[in-house]
Amino acid sequence: MIPLAVLLIAYLLGAIPFGYLLVKWKTGADVRAAGSGNIGATNVMRTTGRAAGVVTLLLDIAKGYAAVWTAGRLTGQEVLWMSLAALAVMAGHAYPVFLGFKGGKAVASFVGAFLCLTPWALAAEVIIFVVVVVWTRHISMGSIVGAATLPLAVWLVMQAPWPAVAASVVAGAFVIYRHSSNIQRLRLGTESVFKF
Repeated sequence: MIPLAVLLIAYLLGAIPFGYLLVKWKTGADVRAAGSGNIGATNVMRTTGRAAGVVTLLLDIAKGYAAVWTAGRLTGQEVLWMSLAALAVMAGHAYPVFLGFKGGKAVASFVGAFLCLTPWALAAEVIIFVVVVVWTRHISMGSIVGAATLPLAVWLVMQAPWPAVAASVVAGAFVIYRHSSNIQRLRLGTESVFKF
């Protein structure tokens, strides 16, 4: 019973649409009607300002971390359920029940979840993300490359148990899938450029 509750808690934490709520509170607008139509930090930053974007990013990372941390507390640090909670919080962010199952790309919740589950592997991925973004000036490219290489980092850097490795593979593939429209724009050369 507790493991199922862990997954439900993780999903509901992920489903809290912080970007949507912050923009609604600050401007009264629906962030989904502007920019890329996404509820994540990048679109919040583009449409509402840097401060709102940073707060959204931190809150979305925090909910990912909280979901995995809670799973650990409730299951005695059982890696299997913590790994499943990482996937559940991402699913909640991408398909939130509170917004008709239309949410964000789950990158920040992905970061928070694996910050708790495999922190040293995530640290390596942050370095890769920054290097790719500086090099290409595309946040989406950094997210895609980071998601694609996370399983390798989890395996090599952390030598993590198989549930964490498996979760990193699924999570990485999911983030790349959620960026399919970005990949298309990158191919066409029409993807938004990040300004430092």
